[in-house]
Amino acid sequence: MKQIAQNYKTGELTLLDVPAPACRPGGVLVRTDYSLVSAGTEMMKIEESKLSLLGKARARPDQVKKVLATLAQQGPMATFRKVMDKLDSWTPLGYSLSGTIVEVGQGAEPFAVGQRVACAGNLYALHAEYNWVPRNLTVAIPDKVPSDQAAFATVAAIAMQGFRQSEAKLGEIALVIGLGLVGQLLLQQLRAAGVAVVGVDLSQERCDMAVRLGAVAAGVPGTAGMAAMEAAADAISRGHGCDHVFITSGGSSNAPVELAVKMARDRARIVDIGKSKLDLPWNEYYEKELEVRFSRSYGPGRYDPLYEEAGIDYPIGYVRWTEKRNMESVLDLLADGRMDFAPLISTVAPFSDSVSTYEKVNKGELSGLGILFKYSEAASAERRIVNRAHATTAATQGKVRPKVYLGVIGLGNYANSMLLPHLKANADVELVEVATASGLSAANAQKKFGFARHSTDYQGLLADPGIDAVLIATRHSAHAKMVCAALEAGKAVFVEKPLAVNDEQLATIVATVRRTGNERLMVGFNRRFAPLAVQLKAAWGQRRGPLSLRYQVNAGPLAANSWYLNAAEEGSRFVGEGCHFVDLVSWWLDAEPVSVMAAIAGEDPNNVAATLLFADGSRAEIAYLTEGDPAYPKEVLEVHGEGAVARLHNFQRTELWRGGKAAVKKSFGLDKGQKAEMDAFVAAVKSGGAMPIKLDSLFATTAATFAVDRAAVSRKAEVVTFD
Repeated sequence: MKQIAQNYKTGELTLLDVPAPACRPGGVLVRTDYSLVSAGTEMMKIEESKLSLLGKARARPDQVKKVLATLAQQGPMATFRKVMDKLDSWTPLGYSLSGTIVEVGQGAEPFAVGQRVACAGNLYALHAEYNWVPRNLTVAIPDKVPSDQAAFATVAAIAMQGFRQSEAKLGEIALVIGLGLVGQLLLQQLRAAGVAVVGVDLSQERCDMAVRLGAVAAGVPGTAGMAAMEAAADAISRGHGCDHVFITSGGSSNAPVELAVKMARDRARIVDIGKSKLDLPWNEYYEKELEVRFSRSYGPGRYDPLYEEAGIDYPIGYVRWTEKRNMESVLDLLADGRMDFAPLISTVAPFSDSVSTYEKVNKGELSGLGILFKYSEAASAERRIVNRAHATTAATQGKVRPKVYLGVIGLGNYANSMLLPHLKANADVELVEVATASGLSAANAQKKFGFARHSTDYQGLLADPGIDAVLIATRHSAHAKMVCAALEAGKAVFVEKPLAVNDEQLATIVATVRRTGNERLMVGFNRRFAPLAVQLKAAWGQRRGPLSLRYQVNAGPLAANSWYLNAAEEGSRFVGEGCHFVDLVSWWLDAEPVSVMAAIAGEDPNNVAATLLFADGSRAEIAYLTEGDPAYPKEVLEVHGEGAVARLHNFQRTELWRGGKAAVKKSFGLDKGQKAEMDAFVAAVKSGGAMPIKLDSLFATTAATFAVDRAAVSRKAEVVTFD
C-alpha cells in the first residue's frame, strides 16, 4: 500500500510502498476513502523538521528533557544513537479520516465489513491507503453524511471539546480568536447550540467565511472590520462583553490573550484550544476574575492507552463526552443538517499527488482550510514487500549453514538502537525479514538495516524454512505466544526480556520446549555479557562459599501514559525489567534462587525491595527504586564475602577490594553487553552448539520475578518454581 511519510531529520516527504497493517484484536482494518490535511498541526511538524538540531531542540523542549534523562541513565553513545535513529526515520502524518471497514478484529464485533467509519489518532488514522484503528477511535458514519465531510470528524472533535470546556449556554455570546479550520468548525458548533459568535483573524478571507457560516461579525485587527466586530459584540451583549472567548490561534504573539481580556465580560471564561503564547496580563485578568481553561485534544480518553489502545470505555454516567462520543456528536450534527463542512472543503487531491500537494501548501501556492486526499478503492492490501531475493538456497537448508538467516518480529526503540546495529555489522548474519505491526516501522527497519523483506505478517515469517533464527522484540504481553510459535516452527529464538509476564505463560513455554524438543531459546539478559561485569567476576575468581549481594537500581518514574505501567497486560515493572537484575546475581553465583521475600517500599507499588535466597546460603538483595531522581546513575552492584568486596558502578567503573587494597577499572562509555550478547547468540546458532544461557536459568529467573510480585503482596517467603 501507499503511505506518505516525513523524515524528521531532513524534512523530506515521500510516498512510500509499505506493507498493509494486520487486523489486530480490539480494532478494525479500514481502507481509507478520504483523509484530512491539518494545515496547522502537520505543517508545523514539517516546518520543525527543516530546523537545525538546535532549532529542533528549541521547538521541542519536552523531547530535550527526555534526551537528558536518557543521557544520565545510558551514557552519551547510547543516547546519541537513540536520538539520531529517531530523527533519521520515516514518521507518519495525518490523524483524521473516513473509510470503509475491510476486516473486523476480535473484540470490535459491533462493527461490520463494508461499514463506513470515521477514524482518529496520530498513530492510527494516517495518510495511508489502509489503517488499523482501535475501536474507541472509530465511529460509524450516519447514512446522510457524505464521506468527504466525515473525514473532518476528528478535527471537529477538537473544536467540540473546546466548546464543552466552555460550558456555553443558549443565548450567550462567544468570541473566537483564530478562524482557521478549528475556529470555523467551532463557530458552527456554537451556532448549533444557540450561541451568538463574533470572530477575529488575520485573514479577511477567513473572516468573510465566518460571516457566511453564521458569525454576527468578524474582523481583521487594525481594520474597519475589527471595529465593526467590536461594536456588534458590544451591541448584542448590551455592553457587558463576551461570555466566552476561545483562542484557537497559534504563534508567539501575546495579542490573543490581550484581546481576550478586552472583549470578555466580568467573570467570563477563556478557553485555549490552539498552541498560543499565554502571557496573561495579571491586573486585567484579576480585575475581571477571568477563568482560563485548557482544552485537551479530542476529549476525555485522549493520551490514555487503556482507553485508546485497550478499548476500555469510560462509563457514560461519569464521563458523558469522551473523544469517541465527541466524534459521534459531530457526525450527528452533520446528519441533522445543523452543521455543514462542504464550504470548508477547498481542495480534493488524489492521494498519489500528496507530496506535491504538501509542497504547494508549504510554498503558499495552495490555500484554503479543508484539504482532502481522495483514495482509490483498488489500493493494494499486500502485507509483505520483497526488496531483494532471499539469499538461501535448498542446498544450504541443513542444521549448520554458512550464515545465520534471521527474522525479526517487532522493532521498538531499544532493539533499533541497541540490538540490530550489532546484528547488521555481524558478517555471520543475513537479515531476511522484519515483521512489525506498523508497515511504516517495517519500512524504516528495512531502510536502515537492509532486510531482504519487510512485512506485517509475523506468521508468514515463521513459516519460511529459509529462516534459521528469530529475534522477538515486541511488547511484553506478546512474547510468550510468539516464543511458542517460533519454537513450534523449529526456529532458534532470541526474545527480549521478559520471557513471560505470568506463571501461565511461562508454563506454556516450558511445556512447548519439552514437547517439541526445541531448546534453542535465549532471553535478552545482556548484563551478564557486559565487559566490566565479566572482568570483575573473573578477578574475584572461583567462589568458595556463600556470598551476599546487594543490587541498587534507580529505575525512576515513568510517564503516566506509559504502556509499561499496564501491569494487567504487560506484567509489573519488576517482571519487565527486574529480571535483568535477578539474572545478573544468579550468573555471578552460578545458581538459581530458590525462594524470595519482598515488600513494597513507598507509595508506588513498583517500588520494590526483594531478597533472593539461594540453596547454598547466598543471598541477593535487589532494591528496585522508582521514586528517586532519574538523573542519578541507575545501577550499583556490590558483592561481599570471602574477605573481599566487589563493586560494579553503573557499568562504567569497578572496584575489587581485597587485602586492604582496591583494584579499580574504568570504561569509556557505558557498555551493558548487548554486542557480546548478540555475538554469543549468533555463534551458538551458527555452530549448533549450546545456547549461551541455560534453559533452567532462563526459567528460574522469570519465575523469580513472579515470586517477587507475590511476596510483595503476601509479605511471606515465596518459593521459586516453574514446573
